[in-house]
Amino acid sequence: MTEETLNKLRILTESAKYDVSCSSSGTVRANRGTGVGNTVGGIGICHSFADDGRCISLLKVMLTNYCMYDCAYCINRTSNDIPRATLSVRELVELTMEFYRRNYIEGLFLSSGVVRNPDYTMERLVRVAKDLRTIHRFNGYIHLKSIPGASRELVNEAGLYADRMSVNIEIPNENSLKLLAPEKDFRSVYEPMSFIQQGVLENKEDRRHCRHVPRFVPAGQSTQMIVGATADRDRDILRLSSALYARPTMRRVYYSGYIHVNTYDKRLPLLKQPPLVRENRLYQADWLLRFYQFRVDEIVDDAHPDLDLEVDPKLAWALRHPEVFPVDINKADYELILRVPGIGVKSATLIVNSRRFGRVTSFHLKKMGVVMKKARYFITCGELVSPTIHELHPENVRRLLVPHPKRKTDDRQLTLDFGDSASPTPLLP
Repeated sequence: MTEETLNKLRILTESAKYDVSCSSSGTVRANRGTGVGNTVGGIGICHSFADDGRCISLLKVMLTNYCMYDCAYCINRTSNDIPRATLSVRELVELTMEFYRRNYIEGLFLSSGVVRNPDYTMERLVRVAKDLRTIHRFNGYIHLKSIPGASRELVNEAGLYADRMSVNIEIPNENSLKLLAPEKDFRSVYEPMSFIQQGVLENKEDRRHCRHVPRFVPAGQSTQMIVGATADRDRDILRLSSALYARPTMRRVYYSGYIHVNTYDKRLPLLKQPPLVRENRLYQADWLLRFYQFRVDEIVDDAHPDLDLEVDPKLAWALRHPEVFPVDINKADYELILRVPGIGVKSATLIVNSRRFGRVTSFHLKKMGVVMKKARYFITCGELVSPTIHELHPENVRRLLVPHPKRKTDDRQLTLDFGDSASPTPLLP
């Protein structure tokens, strides 16, 4: 690797770090002795954890950070004075193969700024994936970002080589998108999404008749929304997420807390730090939609348009609906047990399966992983002595479960002031 290529790599990996939609593939691409590497179910997370608990890494990079668009929220906008670089197709392919052989990575997450036009950029992304698959016989994970506005032919070709594809919505409201990114609209985003969806469904039908037909985007697609850059409420964000999950090929919606990188743009809010708590609550609400059989209007509605930042969405729902509780875990059905704070999907399944062989007690619940600190106010099993939500009232239960703020620490205790120095010496880094 030359010094020039290494410098390009530093610039382009730094530019790619704001895209959070790199995810577990959930696909399998076996090596039958004719290629390099494998993709085992779960591989493809960037410095995170797979479904089976393994820490996985991949090369997360942009083809180029030059961009013809001037989106207010993007660090790579054309009006920004930042270091720019472009990797050639050959350079990127060689980097990926070299890093894979050295066991640095297990896959590739590739995005790009838009140069010339969407089709020109998309064609170069497709060439990278195609060369890896056909020339180097690379069987590792590949996640490609589809460029908004790209033609159906290029999206269909990309789907033959990528494990997962994604198109970022970025802003959940089209009017807000028009304000912050005048060159974009929802149509340019939703068209590639529909191309990917149609390709996946057609491929499934073809594989019913001939199992040797190459798979098309076997891990489905994902998208990302920026949280906090506009005045959109959590209700609007989750309604859009729910509509996206209704699509048969949408696997994940990611939420990225807005980072105030373009401080000079007056269209953007002045945030000292990203809204990380709100981002976390949205992920928790997203989990309720996907695995806990909640509807959007149960989590947020017109009376409660934003998520409660002090408690998780499941606990907030339970506190607003005390009439549902307490739940008898030895009699209630699976769906109702799922709604008890502190009980997860695995614990609910264990409870339903275990009570066929005997009565489930609080001792068993702890062994199953139930968070009794929360659950004890919402359940009964015949031998719990804790008062329920009806006896304590929801506001008192909330007071017991909301963590108390930590005592403020005097910053002066962390420094040494020698009097004659210009500034105190910190004790801690």
